[in-house]
Amino acid sequence: MTDTISNQHQQVTDLFSNIWNNYIEVTPSAHKIHQLLSSGTDLINDHVAYRTFDIAKVNLDTLAAHLINLGYKHSGDYDFSSKKLNAKHFEHSDTTLPKVFISELRVAEFSVEAQTIIENMVNAIDESVIADQSFLYSGTHWQVSKEDYQTLLGESEYAAWVAAWGYRANHFTVSINHLDNYNCIDEVNAVVKAGGFPLNTTGGEVKGDAIVKLEQSSTMADKATVKFSDGEAEIPSCFYEFAKRYPLDCGNLYSGFVAASADKIFESTNVAA
Repeated sequence: MTDTISNQHQQVTDLFSNIWNNYIEVTPSAHKIHQLLSSGTDLINDHVAYRTFDIAKVNLDTLAAHLINLGYKHSGDYDFSSKKLNAKHFEHSDTTLPKVFISELRVAEFSVEAQTIIENMVNAIDESVIADQSFLYSGTHWQVSKEDYQTLLGESEYAAWVAAWGYRANHFTVSINHLDNYNCIDEVNAVVKAGGFPLNTTGGEVKGDAIVKLEQSSTMADKATVKFSDGEAEIPSCFYEFAKRYPLDCGNLYSGFVAASADKIFESTNVAA
């Protein structure tokens, strides 16, 4: 049994190493901030986030299946009505492994034009690719035009982001609870800003508080070049988040998410910002 647990831990570690390497290709600031905050081995990843569509082929549960196969369990449900999203988070029994937050866009709530663009993208994905774990760091499997991107952007920043970047981590998250040199989110924010990295200020730099058992902040997404079918454009890519968790009455750290805060964190990739 011990060997099985050890092997599973290594599989998860290897998977997230690949996801991280894919993420920093378009989020170089995360690597720099990682070095800025870390004193060596203290930088623990609180959670990783994914975005997708509620179409069965690639929906939230389809992505989550890769994690469940590695011992993760569904641990919470969330609704973001204004952004037309469903979400769930998943946890591993090994608490040193990152939580995963997956959201999906309710495609049917958008215009026929937007639905068609999204359905064409999903139809272009080979089923065999989805079945492999590498799908979680595979990027796009389609080509969209700048016009299609702008059409989606006009209805949903979220949909446009997925169209441009596909299947890769939307963000990683530093666990402030595990940092050696910092124990306060304001201290972390100050160091990040002093390093020249702008923070998401929607709803304030710090989202949440000790009362809801979770404080979060995040950088604004890096800019990176995307190759559309009719040319290139530099647009927001991914961002880095910071989370401080507070203990429950039982003494264990709160492990869930706060929808009101997450709603603002989504906006770290907004083009308008």
